[in-house]
Amino acid sequence: MITKRIIPCLDVNRGRVVKGISFINLRDAGDPVELAAYYDREGADEIVFLDITASHERRKTVIELAGRAAEKVFIPYTIGGGINKIEDIREILKKGADKISINTSAVENPNLIKEGARVFGSQCIVVAIDAKKVESSNWEVYIHGGRTPSGKDAVMWAKQVEELGAGEILLTSMDMDGTKEGYDLELTRAITSTVNIPVIASGGAGKLEHLRDVIKIAGADAVLVASIFHYGEFTVRQAKEYLRKEGINIRF
Repeated sequence: MITKRIIPCLDVNRGRVVKGISFINLRDAGDPVELAAYYDREGADEIVFLDITASHERRKTVIELAGRAAEKVFIPYTIGGGINKIEDIREILKKGADKISINTSAVENPNLIKEGARVFGSQCIVVAIDAKKVESSNWEVYIHGGRTPSGKDAVMWAKQVEELGAGEILLTSMDMDGTKEGYDLELTRAITSTVNIPVIASGGAGKLEHLRDVIKIAGADAVLVASIFHYGEFTVRQAKEYLRKEGINIRF
């Protein structure tokens, strides 16, 4: 049985962890490396750092974050935001990250996925898909930190990134992000039933039942969690204990 993963997500804006609703109204949640180290001790399976304004502001990803994290975080971690070329990927992985996440640059230059997978291996390449519902059972991919509609259908794009060599998809429902009303099960299921690579569900966790549902009903391989961990509503261990009781294979 495949082990499901719990992955705290640290959205980083100007060096601080923030959390908002549908990508706006951001609140401070602390220092990214210190928070990641705490989640490491708590038993998280992986960590994702996303520099949420890097692409929009055309800034280079904070490379130093990868290096700082390597000193205190001993579980796999992913860095994303503003990665535009192979050299960016190489530098971040060299600093200690296990994977990189690309969104805007992948849409604008799909060959970056293919070339990244060829050079570093598919396991290092995570493609983030920020999707917003446009009509029944259809979702559009957004780029530039959720600011720009791309015109791409999310399900078709997911299939394409798999074919290009991505090792994993980080799927965020913009409609549910930060609402704490649950993951978008319909969107997640549409993607997991289309691709054969792991899908990390993101956007909407408000209670532990939401984690269970997106795994059991929508087929997610991992859950990305932010608010309920950052603000102390639940711990990683509580989440893992709950999911195990629900019959989900979780690593302690």
